[in-house]
Amino acid sequence: MTGSAHMNTLKVSPEFGARVLFDAPMSKYTSWHVGGPADLLFTPRDVTDLSSFLRQLPPTIPLLWIGLGSNLLVRDGGVRGAVVSMNGALQSLERASATRIYAQAGVPCAKLARQCVKWGLGPAEFFAGIPGTLGGALAMNAGAWDGETWRHVLEVDVIDRRGVRRTRPASDYEIAYRQVRGPGEEWFIAARLEFERRPGVNHAAIQELLERRRATQPIGEWSCGSVFTNPPGEHAGRLIEKSGLKGFRIGDASVSEKHANFIINHGAARAADIEALIAHVQRTVAELQHVELKTEVRIVGDAA
Repeated sequence: MTGSAHMNTLKVSPEFGARVLFDAPMSKYTSWHVGGPADLLFTPRDVTDLSSFLRQLPPTIPLLWIGLGSNLLVRDGGVRGAVVSMNGALQSLERASATRIYAQAGVPCAKLARQCVKWGLGPAEFFAGIPGTLGGALAMNAGAWDGETWRHVLEVDVIDRRGVRRTRPASDYEIAYRQVRGPGEEWFIAARLEFERRPGVNHAAIQELLERRRATQPIGEWSCGSVFTNPPGEHAGRLIEKSGLKGFRIGDASVSEKHANFIINHGAARAADIEALIAHVQRTVAELQHVELKTEVRIVGDAA
């Protein structure tokens, strides 16, 4: 019995209605626009809805959480089990005090940056350079322009497989560059973040950063953001460029001419092409620059 057939026999309560999709093509939910079907995809209405969905989900069913689907490569065979999508869900963003905000995991980082500027709080402009949701940023300690997510985290709200919610202080987590280690089998649903009063900060600051980004990164093309983490004291993009790989192509995927740490889907690439290109870049850089590049992008799912 295939995973999909198995999932269709899974009794999902009618209360979830159209928020549950079977055999959902993941290419619609990822910024690379590739990926086979997920057995089941659920977009929660709110935290209570999410909680009751998790309570009904048998503990043997694998669970994957996604935000805007950046920083994610889903293989062509798709994803067995259930995918929880935060895209358009859990969008609450409030000011909790003079310098603190409360934001749910589905809030896009760009929106968080704009709102903090409106409130005269900073440094939060760097969030505009993260192409995902706060949930994804919390999961990987995302950063841009010298800013990092967890520098601002006071505490997080998490939920586990049984739908049980709890609040944890930032000290429950080990934080490193693009790495977060904490209690297993829990997912971020919100965070309280602390900033400083920056009354002079305005939208021009964000615009300037975004212009700089547009000038140096392939914005508007199908990519996942940065593919590789920067090795200590180095830039992945520079190492890839030095290895002569800009524009190198497999199928309809290529290393960006604009920024070598980006891989572009020109429209018809398969996940297998992108994964092969990632491996080729790693091999070439190891051979020519003697540096092992590690992926920042998460690779999930089954091969075709």
